[in-house]
Amino acid sequence: VQLQASGGGLVQPGGSLRLSCAASGSNIVINVMGWYRQAPGKQRELVAVISSDDSTNYVDSVKGRFTIARDNAKNATFLHMNSLKPEDTAVYYCYAILRSTYSLTSTIYWGQGTQVTVSS
Repeated sequence: VQLQASGGGLVQPGGSLRLSCAASGSNIVINVMGWYRQAPGKQRELVAVISSDDSTNYVDSVKGRFTIARDNAKNATFLHMNSLKPEDTAVYYCYAILRSTYSLTSTIYWGQGTQVTVSS
């Protein structure tokens, strides 16, 4: 299984971006998908998470601005980021907690990271 993230880039303050992350592989059951970010000199921070029942959670700093969604048919998650601020600048990493349909053991997988830069 591999996670492929995309959608980062340079955007002005107040702008929007959409990050995408898709898991390859067959016969998988994805329990949780989400996004972390890491800014220079800072610890990795959980940004948003979405469970298999579509319940979501966000770090306080992005509530009302970011929306996480998932497409179960495509084994994908999306992070819609609006009203971006310079402090949102970071490398964003997607992750998925998933298992094979033949197993009861779940494993966490990570995407490769995508850079988001918010600057004028």
